[in-house]
Amino acid sequence: MESKYVANIIQRGGTILKTARSSGFMEYEGRKKAYKNLQKHGIDGLVIIGGDGSFRGAKTFSEEFDIPCIGLPGTIDRDIVGTDDTIGFDTAVNTAVEAIDKIRDTMDAHDRLFIVEVMGRDAGYIALHSGIATGAENVLIPETKTDVEELIESLSEKEKRMKMVNLIVVAEGEGEFGGANRLAKVIKKRLPIADIRVCILGHIQRGGSPSCHDRLIASHMGYYAVESLLIGRHNVMVGIVNNKIHYTPFEKAVKTEKQKIGQEWMKIVKILAS
Repeated sequence: MESKYVANIIQRGGTILKTARSSGFMEYEGRKKAYKNLQKHGIDGLVIIGGDGSFRGAKTFSEEFDIPCIGLPGTIDRDIVGTDDTIGFDTAVNTAVEAIDKIRDTMDAHDRLFIVEVMGRDAGYIALHSGIATGAENVLIPETKTDVEELIESLSEKEKRMKMVNLIVVAEGEGEFGGANRLAKVIKKRLPIADIRVCILGHIQRGGSPSCHDRLIASHMGYYAVESLLIGRHNVMVGIVNNKIHYTPFEKAVKTEKQKIGQEWMKIVKILAS
């Protein structure tokens, strides 16, 4: 690609390259084919935008064919070790907040309990941030085991105070319930008079025009990714820690342990919702 091919794309979501997972790349012959394509086009370095799966592939590919690779953290889950920000998270969470704000209008009008499911199969950052930002009474995430008795007690107590409008934000991968629909059935069984509605936001969170913050961090990290290749630094992920560029080796960025959500955030949710 030349510079003219990337003009006027900064405001677009998704990927203009139409990239997706390749089963062929998981086999040596597939990676060998990729290497030959790079040779054919005179490409001697790669910038990989993705998550831990992409970085694992880049690490293996680089070791097998001596192609320098630099990683940029691109995932709406924001669960990569070695960076405070990931490209796409801010846009996704703001999309969720905007949608939940609109849902609140119908909640207030009809005194309903709404359960909104956001993305996050293994990580609850979108649920946590959007829940706090929209004043949710409860936020359920995969990282924390849900105490159903405590949840029912909380809703019952609010019912006694005639607080009929309640919002629960749940990550799709929330362990015990696995999403909003199953949670709604549990609550309805225990609180049969509750007027419950479920809204699953789904893939709307993965599209749309990138936020200013996402455009800035992508540009910032992208600059240092190219600079790294030029000076011979490779097999690292470029991240941002405490507002400064930070380099994390691929083997550390892809380790099993994900970025953890601090328990103080869950304490904040409970205090604000009381």
